[in-house]
Amino acid sequence: MPRIATWIRAKDQDLFARSFAFAPEVELRDARLGPVEIEDADALLLTGGGDIAAGSLQQDVPRPSPLRGVDRGRDAWEFPAVWLALARGLPILAICRGHQVLNVALAGTLHLDIKNHNQPKAQAAADLQILHYAAGVPASRTFARVNSSHHQAVDRPGDNLEVEAWCAADGMVEQVRHHSHPWCIGVQYHPERSAGYEPLFRAFVESIRPRRVRAQPARRRQI
Repeated sequence: MPRIATWIRAKDQDLFARSFAFAPEVELRDARLGPVEIEDADALLLTGGGDIAAGSLQQDVPRPSPLRGVDRGRDAWEFPAVWLALARGLPILAICRGHQVLNVALAGTLHLDIKNHNQPKAQAAADLQILHYAAGVPASRTFARVNSSHHQAVDRPGDNLEVEAWCAADGMVEQVRHHSHPWCIGVQYHPERSAGYEPLFRAFVESIRPRRVRAQPARRRQI
C-alpha cells in the first residue's frame, strides 16, 4: 500500500479523500493527527493552509506583518519533510501553501501580500484563472482554467525549480517543477477543490507505484 506523508487541515480532509478516491490502495498519513515519519513514507503531499512563519522565510518581513494563519508546528514538520523527501528522491506534490513551502525550502522568496486578493474573483473556488504554460509541460498537468485562491505567491523561484505556468491575468507563478528530481511538482492553484484534476493526482500516484515494486524483496527460485 503506497503511503503518502502529508499535513491536511480538518476542513480539507474530505476534499483530498475524494481526490484520491480513484486509488483506494493509497494511504494518506496526516501529521496533523499524529507522528508521521518521512522514512516510512513513499511520497510527500504538501497542502493548503496559513502563511509560513517569518522565521522560516528566506526574506525580511515588513512591519506590520502581512502574515496570518501561521502554524509554527506545521512549519517544523513540513520543512524537514521536504528536505528528507528530496534527499530520498520521493515523489512530491505541493499545493498552494505547499507550493510556497517547497519554494522557500529551496531558498526561494515569496510575494507576501498580493493586493486585492480578497476580491471575489481571487477567492472564488470555481475555475477562473487562465494560465500560460511553458513548452513541453505534460497534458497531465495542463488545464484550460484553474481555481487559484491565495494572497501569497512565488516571487524568486527556489534552487532547481523551473516555472511551468503563469497566471495570464497577473503573471503570478502558478506551477513549478524540480528539474533534477524524479517527480516534484508545485501548483499554486487548488486541484482538490473541484473536478477535472484527476490526471494530476493520477500522475502523482503513478510516480509512487514503481518505487513500491522495487522495494519488494525478490522471491527465491524454487529448486
